[in-house]
Amino acid sequence: MPKIWGDKIPPRNKNFTGREALLEQLHAGIASDVTAVVPHALHGMGGVGKTQVAVEYAWRYAADYDIVWWIAADQALLVPAALAALAPRLDLPPVKAVGIEDTAAAVLDALRRGEPSDRWLLIFDNADQPEDINRLIPRGPGHVLITSRNQEWRSVVDTVPVDVFTKGESVQFLHKRVSNKLQEADARRLAEELGHLPLALEQAGALQAEAGMSVEEYLQQLARHMPDTLQDPKPLDYPRSMTAAWRLSVSQLEQQMAEAVDLLRCCAFFGPDPIPVDVFRWGAEGAGPGLQDLLDKPLMRSKAIRVIGRYALAGLDPENRTLQVHRLIQALLRADLNDEEQDRFRKVVHRLLASARPGDPENEANWPRYSELVRHIVPSEVAFTRDPEVRDFALNMVRYLYRSGQHQLGLSFAGDFLRQWTIDSGPDDRHVIAAQAQMGSVQRELGDYPGAYETDSAAWERAKQVLGDEHEMSLFIAQGLGADLRARGDFADATRHEEQVLQAHVSALGRTHLEVLNATNNLALDYALISNYTRARSMHEDVYNASSKRTDVSKVSHLIFWGNLVRVVRLCGDYEEACDLAEEAHAFGVKELDVEHWVTLRTAKDWSIALRRSGRYDEASALAQDVLERSTRLFGPSHPDTLAAAMNNANAMRTTGRINAAFDLAAQTMERYPGAYRPEHPYNHGCAGNLALMHRVRGDAASARKLNEQCLEALDARLTRDHHYSLTVAINLASDLTALGELPLAQRLGDDTHKRTRQLLGESHPLTLGCAANLSVILRRTGSEEEADALLSSTLVHYDRVLGPNHPDAVVAREQRQLDFDFDPPPI
Repeated sequence: MPKIWGDKIPPRNKNFTGREALLEQLHAGIASDVTAVVPHALHGMGGVGKTQVAVEYAWRYAADYDIVWWIAADQALLVPAALAALAPRLDLPPVKAVGIEDTAAAVLDALRRGEPSDRWLLIFDNADQPEDINRLIPRGPGHVLITSRNQEWRSVVDTVPVDVFTKGESVQFLHKRVSNKLQEADARRLAEELGHLPLALEQAGALQAEAGMSVEEYLQQLARHMPDTLQDPKPLDYPRSMTAAWRLSVSQLEQQMAEAVDLLRCCAFFGPDPIPVDVFRWGAEGAGPGLQDLLDKPLMRSKAIRVIGRYALAGLDPENRTLQVHRLIQALLRADLNDEEQDRFRKVVHRLLASARPGDPENEANWPRYSELVRHIVPSEVAFTRDPEVRDFALNMVRYLYRSGQHQLGLSFAGDFLRQWTIDSGPDDRHVIAAQAQMGSVQRELGDYPGAYETDSAAWERAKQVLGDEHEMSLFIAQGLGADLRARGDFADATRHEEQVLQAHVSALGRTHLEVLNATNNLALDYALISNYTRARSMHEDVYNASSKRTDVSKVSHLIFWGNLVRVVRLCGDYEEACDLAEEAHAFGVKELDVEHWVTLRTAKDWSIALRRSGRYDEASALAQDVLERSTRLFGPSHPDTLAAAMNNANAMRTTGRINAAFDLAAQTMERYPGAYRPEHPYNHGCAGNLALMHRVRGDAASARKLNEQCLEALDARLTRDHHYSLTVAINLASDLTALGELPLAQRLGDDTHKRTRQLLGESHPLTLGCAANLSVILRRTGSEEEADALLSSTLVHYDRVLGPNHPDAVVAREQRQLDFDFDPPPI
């Protein structure tokens, strides 16, 4: 396969020297693990060159691997994004298809299986706590290399210590870095004074090369700065000589270009990861005259960045237009400033981040810019800002994380912002309310429906009180609360709520606003969940038609609207029309998004159900199996979409005669449903009704009756009997009673259910026809032949017109066998 070389791998250091024994030891240790992957960690104090050793290893032994991938691991919550970026190189669905966390899981699975290659190397740079990222380190046929200062890795992986240079390595490095003309005795003196610390030697070598300073002069200057270090706190584990070397480099930089020092100090308050140089283009309020002047002048700014690089105070990457300051130098820079100065530079960095103008976080085209900045949010302490524009940027970052599928990180950021901003500004601040709203969205996406409901309820009450009912933030939260109510199974409450929400949207924004389209779609979902399919269909058609004509609707939203129309057309009983719509919608999803995009998979599931309802069982079953396999792999077995796919597959297997397999899958799925929704949620009882149906099909009518009675009692209490879900269970319960010979009870239930179904869904709806056909069977068995014949005759006329005489349901009805009806849980 083609070589996969990660674009985040730092360039090879042309001055790298020595470490030969270390590299050979590392390579021998890694290569010897032929039966099981044992990750290896390079461990040592700051500044000894662990990262450079890892970089050199990757370049030197690249021929041993088909895949080499670099992961900045200092912020554990960002590791999944780095893993997910590998997905397209492994022929896996990209991030936009399923989200970052699911994509990262797919990458780890592929690496563990050695597909498409078992010759891979992953480097986790600067990993701190083993418990934070150990689960994200693949164990498989490839190799893993970790760099860390944390000694706890010794108990987890094979650890290779990295120490300061040996005397010989120090001399060799200085000869290469400064000049071969450097006397060996001078090189030894310099190395001894700097404690053989590679980072300090790099500073010294760069300064001598740049300024033409002799070793004698350098040592004199170093001695002059050494007493100052005795007063400094030690921010990290490094020798005092490192502080002196750093002070000397900064002093020389200041003499050559004073403005560059302030730029360097700014860099100390970003994260230790690469900083896009474009963040300095827009300037920042409060930067101070010298720094602001530098930021305002591109040529001066570029010169400052080059000079900082020449003094080895930052690493420059011209190709990616970034600069990177070693975390040890950052710590020294920060420690050299008083609290007031630190606060000023931190605020400047916040403004620079906010001024980078990443754009609308809903637009995928802007995600790369957000991705560049996300690693600097926590190190720069954005949570502590009180600047309104910076807070707006922070909330946009959370929204980007939500939309791009980085849900755990989004939840962490939203929680941090909410806690600190509440302390700083109080609960009525608009940014506090907005952070609470974003947090509710992420909780809901993570499946924490109770948490989302609690968060959104509190946020909505606060927003109405502080901002007013028709403020855009109040409206945003209100939409989320409607989804929370659906997730709770409170369908009637959700409907009443979202009727008011839609009215408020129209009043505040006008009928043509995009958010009105979303609010209309949500209310249509509610109407479908209370079995008002006619009204739901009309609204979904309006939304789909409007979406088709607009340019401001994303492809994802358009397919969601399209898929919702497919579902409600099928629920109205128009199965063939639903099949046609679904086939076209699925083709759109495959072409415009991805075959494994979550909305495409949801559309495929609804297509499978429509095929099953139309009697095309083999096609439906094949598609249902495919959707389940993909959903399980991408989302895990307990995700709501996977559960719905599993129940659809169980229903499809039953229709194709695989009764025992269908029963087992339905039983396993039913056990998982209460983990996704509350135990009293109607979906749980609907799925239990499917299992009851399979009990009877397997010959155990008594168990079927018992379970169906429990389900019907729960659904009646939750939804009333006049609901599609309740009536479906009631039809099946009547069949259970018939199988058990309790015909009078079956007739009473069948007659009542037929009247209710006809009233709710209409005389020609397939569920009404099935109920009527089953009732005719019961009537015939009780001796009411004429009544049975009349009911069957009129029912078959409707079957021939609605589904056709050859539809499996029409055939079963004509043969006077009882029809079975199952349940497919829709998304919320």
